[in-house]
Amino acid sequence: MPYPEYLVAPMRQELTALGVRECRTAADVDATVASPGVVMMIVNSVCGCAAGKARPGIGMALQHAHKPDVVATVFAGADVDATDRARQYFTGVAPSSPSIALLRDGKLVYMIERRDIESRSAEAIADQLTLAFDRFCAAPAGA
Repeated sequence: MPYPEYLVAPMRQELTALGVRECRTAADVDATVASPGVVMMIVNSVCGCAAGKARPGIGMALQHAHKPDVVATVFAGADVDATDRARQYFTGVAPSSPSIALLRDGKLVYMIERRDIESRSAEAIADQLTLAFDRFCAAPAGA
């Protein structure tokens, strides 16, 4: 049974206030992942590490010069079908929430799993993401 909307709404808003696109259905996920460029798909969660580490770290990272072309989110435990569909794109990675994936052409190129979030501060997560943004989202030299 999904979490009640009144419970997750403030946690959704933390990301949507940053301009993050919500994917509430499997079709939303498929359409978003099909977007050109690099897509960052965030699996949001009600847990403390999402609140104190992942969401603040994402907010800091999105201030970086290089960032994904599209930033989207599903909410584990609320957007059940959308979350299941997003996880189908995370090939070779066990389901975890929160988590943050970078995809290009529908293929996973980078992943931060819950175990990587639990043991880091929001600042360290932002640093990890900005390094990934520099690697996967920056235009190649001479382009």
